[in-house]
Amino acid sequence: MMKQQDFTIQQLGPCTVQSPMKGIYFADDQEHILYDRDLDTIKSYLDKGLDPPRFEAAGPREKIFFDPASLSCGIVTCGGLCPGINDVIRSIVLSLHHHYGVKDIYGFQYGYQGLVPEYGHEPVRFSPRDVTQINEMGGTILASSRGNQDPSVMVDTLEKMKIGILFCIGGDGTQHGALAISEEAAKRGLQLSVIGIPKTIDNDISFIQKTFGFETAVSEAKRATYAAHVEAVGAPNGIGLVKLMGRDSGFIAAYSVLVDNQVNFCLVPEVPFSMDAFLAALKKRLELRSHAVIVVAEGAGQNLFTATGERDASGNVKFGDIGTYLREAIKMHFSTLGMEVNIKYIDPSYIIRSQPANPHDSAFCLLMGHSAVHAGMAGRTGMIVGYWNNLFTHVPISLSVSERKKIDPRGWIWNSVLASTGQPTHMI
Repeated sequence: MMKQQDFTIQQLGPCTVQSPMKGIYFADDQEHILYDRDLDTIKSYLDKGLDPPRFEAAGPREKIFFDPASLSCGIVTCGGLCPGINDVIRSIVLSLHHHYGVKDIYGFQYGYQGLVPEYGHEPVRFSPRDVTQINEMGGTILASSRGNQDPSVMVDTLEKMKIGILFCIGGDGTQHGALAISEEAAKRGLQLSVIGIPKTIDNDISFIQKTFGFETAVSEAKRATYAAHVEAVGAPNGIGLVKLMGRDSGFIAAYSVLVDNQVNFCLVPEVPFSMDAFLAALKKRLELRSHAVIVVAEGAGQNLFTATGERDASGNVKFGDIGTYLREAIKMHFSTLGMEVNIKYIDPSYIIRSQPANPHDSAFCLLMGHSAVHAGMAGRTGMIVGYWNNLFTHVPISLSVSERKKIDPRGWIWNSVLASTGQPTHMI
């Protein structure tokens, strides 16, 4: 049985305003989505007289907290770029305007810097016309930044502008910032709803089945693995080496293998390997088939580097470049053996994350943006829009940032990778 977690969603107060939305199905506050799908686990909770862990269901409420006629909203995008950010911005603006009649919608430029006056980034005012075709563009029209900002200063800006709902589009660091803003607003007794929208192509936010942009990233990664395979089979002992994003979680690398089963080795942060064991397995592969394709996540094999203690603007430890490290190590190893190899190294990281969303991700972004607006209008706060068992949910931000979601080395995803690649189960 999983440890007890608090799935409670904070509310600013009772919802007493009739929603202006008509002719739709309204979600009930008593609707929930079970966290666990295992019947024995659910039964164990019930046998003890406990409610099984469950998420509050997303969706429009018949009664809302804010009066749309006097409401101002803000949108901020932080962290690295990701396919679909503009789709989410567009979805939020159109839903606020057309579903609820909100007129005052602002975009804060360059991430949380846009909420700190000393940076001089003026807010952008949004109307439906301003976001008409932004979904066709990669990146974010608001731009982005990394780094922590003072929550009290940011809340000062929001209070001065009379912002009622702030939509924070970003990953783990962004959501930590959103939680700090929410807590600062609560200390002041402000009626400020802070709603997170999970953005990370790494797909590493806990208690969320998948994040927007991930599917597009995997689709683009396939182009790189395809090219690596073509190059590998086109030369004696050809090796195609592809480095993909994934600091702490190797989901992009793993799924790129599953969509292109011409990959022979997948290296991810969650599964340790030694160079001796890996190089021995690679040699065996070349002797058998005369070519190999390797996919490595950026956070894999960090034990091979000497830690410097350096950190980036977001506070993340700076990683060693595992892609170039492997390239040189492979060259040196086979040169020592007197065995010819031809390595082609591909790093498509920034190409992948700068793409516009594919059609499925675009639809996902639309629904996620709608869910965020409905949650904010209903007075929810300190929460992030989730997706679980193919349904949209409300997740406390504190829960979503409590740990990073990772590949389970004993789970079905990694087992499928091993079956697809044929690589050794253990390379240590």
